[in-house]
Amino acid sequence: MMNAQLILENGITFDCKAFGYIKETIGEVVFNTGMTGYQEILTDPSYYGQIVVMTYPLIGNYGINLDDMESKKAMVRGFVVREKSDYPNNFRCELTLDGYLKDQKIIGIEGLDTRALTKVLRDYGTMKGIISVRELTPSQIKLKMNTFSNSNAVSLVSTPEKYEMGKSEEVHIAVMDFGIKQNILREFKKRDCKLTIFPAFSSATEILACEPDGIFLSNGPADPKDIPEVVETIKELIGRKPITAICLGHQLLSLALDGDTDKLKFGHHGSNHPVRDLISNRVYITSQNHNYHVAKLPTGAVITHTNLNDKTVEGMYIESLNIYSTQFHPEAAPGPTDTKHIFDEFIDVIKGGKLKCREI
Repeated sequence: MMNAQLILENGITFDCKAFGYIKETIGEVVFNTGMTGYQEILTDPSYYGQIVVMTYPLIGNYGINLDDMESKKAMVRGFVVREKSDYPNNFRCELTLDGYLKDQKIIGIEGLDTRALTKVLRDYGTMKGIISVRELTPSQIKLKMNTFSNSNAVSLVSTPEKYEMGKSEEVHIAVMDFGIKQNILREFKKRDCKLTIFPAFSSATEILACEPDGIFLSNGPADPKDIPEVVETIKELIGRKPITAICLGHQLLSLALDGDTDKLKFGHHGSNHPVRDLISNRVYITSQNHNYHVAKLPTGAVITHTNLNDKTVEGMYIESLNIYSTQFHPEAAPGPTDTKHIFDEFIDVIKGGKLKCREI
């Protein structure tokens, strides 16, 4: 196994061993606290441009199958584990983790202390990192760090052309695809929705031309402020149709309503994040994957969900505009299915129903 090194933006380095596709990479280093779900994490478009560190020590023990993908290919820049499993054991296993990363041309590294790495990211915040299998000079490292950008991520993960799913005549939803997870589409299909999925940079005129009952804004990677043209399109859609959203879509909706977003120190990535639901006054464990959050709530918005770890906004509702969005991922994959009822609430809002929100 080839020697490798993870070099962080602040100069801290970790010696390790490379597996998967042996090729130098650079990305934003984040940690995920999920014990399972590595396959869905690898194929989640919201991770585009990132090197993902798994905090659970043994990864790959149930292998890879072709049914549970969240997109058509792996989206991460690199994958960091304490130890990979070389002998997976599961009746659905079709590939090893190592074999899958080779096929997808993604480098993995193992043999480093992922607990220590996670503590560094918690103390210093999310930062850029390089995985290299050769010695790099300080000037080479500086140049690579300075030239890395993930600002065009949405354009690289969105669908290149419009397509349709489902045939329901009751609810027709226009979906703006910023890097949508397949399980979001599956959840809407389970509820007999007709879906028309649009590329991220489609115009309001194009979206409204399909005569939807409502509009859904999907999850996706990177900073919502990197795509101001999409914010302008959403502004044109507000008030024309009910709008629901998840994750990046929630942030873009907030910006379109004159709210504001900001970057979290080390983001929320994992399947064990507690969220208080102010509609039902219950606490749910949620799946999350975002580096940015709504820092300033739009005028007239009511908070529907709040994060119990850091009190950030996890959901908002504007009754007068039929707008409802969440920061967390109610579709899970991976993660608990505690909040799948959110999709029923989305459809209720699209049909003109009202949420009964509580005050904090």
